[in-house]
Amino acid sequence: MPAKRNVLFIVIDQLRADCLTGALAEVTPLPNLRALMEEAVSFMRHYSVVNPCGPSRASILTGQYAMNHGAVRNGTPLPHDTPNIATEARKAGYLPLLYGYTDSAQDPRAYDPRDPALTSYEEVMPGFHEVVEMRLELSLPWRADLMAKGYDVPPYPDIFRPNGPKLDDPALYRAEDSDTAFLTDQFLRGLLGRPKGWFAHLTYIRPHPPLVAPAPYNRMVSPADIPAPVTVGDRATEQARHPFIETSHNRVPISSVVQGFPNLQPNPENIATLRAIYLGLAAEVDHHIGRVIGALKEAGIYDDTLLVVTADHGEMLGDHHVWGKQTFYDAAYHTPLIIRDPEHPAAHGQRITVPTESIDIAPTVLDWLKQLPPDTMDGRALTPFLQGKTPQDWRRYTFSELDFGDPVSPTTAQTALGLTAEQANLAILRGPTHSLVHFNAGLPPLLFDHTGAGETRDVAADPKAQSILLEMSRAMLDHRMTHASGRFYRTMITQNGAVSAPKHANGT
Repeated sequence: MPAKRNVLFIVIDQLRADCLTGALAEVTPLPNLRALMEEAVSFMRHYSVVNPCGPSRASILTGQYAMNHGAVRNGTPLPHDTPNIATEARKAGYLPLLYGYTDSAQDPRAYDPRDPALTSYEEVMPGFHEVVEMRLELSLPWRADLMAKGYDVPPYPDIFRPNGPKLDDPALYRAEDSDTAFLTDQFLRGLLGRPKGWFAHLTYIRPHPPLVAPAPYNRMVSPADIPAPVTVGDRATEQARHPFIETSHNRVPISSVVQGFPNLQPNPENIATLRAIYLGLAAEVDHHIGRVIGALKEAGIYDDTLLVVTADHGEMLGDHHVWGKQTFYDAAYHTPLIIRDPEHPAAHGQRITVPTESIDIAPTVLDWLKQLPPDTMDGRALTPFLQGKTPQDWRRYTFSELDFGDPVSPTTAQTALGLTAEQANLAILRGPTHSLVHFNAGLPPLLFDHTGAGETRDVAADPKAQSILLEMSRAMLDHRMTHASGRFYRTMITQNGAVSAPKHANGT
């Protein structure tokens, strides 16, 4: 790959796909991302393979399912020698620059017990060169910038408290001084001074809660225009569907996604207001991504840069009375993925409808850099789609996992359901017509028919659905058996030494 080629990999935190194309798209002002879709390839059935933030980024950056990298919770260490997009890009001669965060809990084997790196789950994944620290709970450079501008800066999380008595009152900082604006400013200053041949990972915290936005974004979207959340009835009706649901309702109440309103009630007005703030924050990120794209064009390097834009996971926004992302519904996993490969403009504007997964991104970027992805990466390069082709043997399913336990401080879900940490997990398989949610420890499965009522009706107990339930259960077992392989699965020790059959040698 010529050194003049650049990589810009942008991750937006907690942006659900239907803000761009779907139920919320008509009321979400994202003009820059929509314009980019016309100049790139968009993947319409793209899913995160795990959440929340730390595990999802571990999968995105290592190209591994959570069952293989093992960093299944915020704070669960990722083995320090796990290959990732940064360690492999270095082999191609690139210095992976980090503007933002990776939410990586460090491997305690690599540090002294007293090392501060073992006190936060928001550390940096090995291989990245941290240029600007921008983490949800820390963000010291941004805080220092606010102080230098005369702001009275409270500690986290009060820095994200609305500056007034109303839910949609603006943040204490102006739009030009927000965390999103600051990170973009820092990236653009660094970009203009760098020679061609750079690799940058730019990660935006927004629209991740706490839900507070600077003016005008706090009231940019009218709550009256936003569709109501999808539900099958009141909270009690939802909870009657499955034992897990009540625990997810209790874990993230509506009051937890905004600061300063501990007794906030989930009435229609409050729900609509918070949904509007979320969409306003998404619009703010879109504005600054537009600045980045404009700077690339103005510098004459837009057509020398592979541009990837995605999200780590979604957000429920009150759908099914759930907030956050630690559940099994599509809204928590379905994310945008837009990739602009400047070398194949004929494919630009295409919408890909086959299922893709967040683990496909790392091998795609490495393939573009002509760097063979390591065997540990479970994903497949999306390169053929960027070239206008569709592989004949592409996957039919997407697979996701959720670990809702804690081995040190048992979660309310563990206690309520009587589970050990090893049992507090679920897996999701999404096929052409149905989605299967399989729970550990004998909890009943859920089966959704997307040709019918979708996630609003569980058909797992329907006699007519038993053949589908069996088929998808077998497919999930096959999937886990196929992909639960170790680092040396494709390596053999022989009389001639170590011999490998590289997994990705033929674009698999």
